[in-house]
Amino acid sequence: MNEENKTVNLEERDGAFFESLVRNAKQIKRDRAEAIAEDAEIRFKRTVEDMELQMKRLARQRENMLDMSPDNTHSLILGKDFDSDAFVQQDLALGVEMHNLGIKLEIAKKRYAHLFGGE
Repeated sequence: MNEENKTVNLEERDGAFFESLVRNAKQIKRDRAEAIAEDAEIRFKRTVEDMELQMKRLARQRENMLDMSPDNTHSLILGKDFDSDAFVQQDLALGVEMHNLGIKLEIAKKRYAHLFGGE
């Protein structure tokens, strides 16, 4: 093929590669901003959801401590087998963990709403 007869009309070019080359700075900046914002929002939302799930698990764990039927629903734990010190320590530790997680969760929810306009 003769190179002299081969001319490229840039006005008629299309395709993702060419379009990417001719995008203006504003378009490039917007595309990058959208990608960053989407990643941050998804990660933030997932973190809030994970904290909510952890809070539910801690509450269940604390409630399950009140179940004094170790073998089945018809038996009770014997008084001599109950360790009140361990019960109190575990209950308080769970309470503190739930309290701290609740504070972090509230902060995360407020921050998510501020940053991304959601709840």
